[in-house]
Amino acid sequence: MGHLYALDFDGVLCDSCGESSLSALKAAKIRWPSLFDGVDSNSEDWIIAQMHTVRPVVETGYENLLLVRLLLETQMPYNRKSSVIAGLTVKGILENWTKIKPIIMEEWNEDKDTLVELFGKVRDEWIEKDLSSWIGANRLYPGVSEALKFASSRVYIVTTKQGRFAEALLRELAGVVIPSDRIYGLGSGPKVEVLKQLQKKPELQGLTLHFVEDRLATLKNVIKEPELDGWNLYLVDWGYNTANEREEAASIPRVQLLELSDFSKKLK
Repeated sequence: MGHLYALDFDGVLCDSCGESSLSALKAAKIRWPSLFDGVDSNSEDWIIAQMHTVRPVVETGYENLLLVRLLLETQMPYNRKSSVIAGLTVKGILENWTKIKPIIMEEWNEDKDTLVELFGKVRDEWIEKDLSSWIGANRLYPGVSEALKFASSRVYIVTTKQGRFAEALLRELAGVVIPSDRIYGLGSGPKVEVLKQLQKKPELQGLTLHFVEDRLATLKNVIKEPELDGWNLYLVDWGYNTANEREEAASIPRVQLLELSDFSKKLK
């Protein structure tokens, strides 16, 4: 009777790391201005470059702000360093982010909602002042635009990105308008809960269900839910994941590794 594809956005449809890193740097300067005293453009360029390396650990956009500050503190001698900084490397961030994040959130006296609001505000202001450069800091992966335009499957977006940004990028970069009720963005709840909602919709009954992600941890959360056994699960090999994660995914029977060319064919 047809297929339903629930697609993650960042790392599956869109390489947004350039934009999210620049937005996070702007937001970090607002949140912690004194930390950036004396930080020159070369240091900022280094941070942006390293953000591309650590991007696989990001689940929700506000974490980019934390990573910018963490990278800054690993390079700059401040009087009040975080307890996790000593000896911390980029590799260490990749391997231990889930342990590091709650420690620095507490030590920096930060809360998620404040950082989410600031991150969104910075993006909104960038869009308002210079939409073309904001759009230009993002790129769709090759073939994604055509695949979405000519998809015969029912397509939903399930992302931790704020929905208005995903909607704008699809419109501006792909020339595709996906109805807002098919975009489940930040605030829609955990992805496992969104998938449960989708499979219960009367109009979607009988469709073969597919969930495409670039984060292995998210797919493993789906596997833990017996209610979601009906979903076909895919880890893309072009998104924000590591070679170790792809190797692990290959050992999990439930997860299929997906190449970009095959993804485009599936949607069409």
